Amino acid sequence: MQAKVLITLKNGVLDPQGEAVLHALDNLGFDDVDGVRVGKMIELDLSDTNADTARTRVEKMCEKLLANTVIEDYEVEIL
Repeated sequence: MQAKVLITLKNGVLDPQGEAVLHALDNLGFDDVDGVRVGKMIELDLSDTNADTARTRVEKMCEKLLANTVIEDYEVEIL
């Protein structure tokens, strides 16, 4: 079983990396982009065979290590 975790900054948290990408895009002539937010996507190969159990385990992983829940949100997709 595989899981994908999408981690993004919470609304209201400044995103300096996103601002740098926005500035670079503008310098390259892509001036029609109004904003950029940078996140990360993590793929996990799991030995679990039950989707509910896998989701619970991945959410625990996010809470303990994968995401900084003070400033980041996460979404889990079980495939």
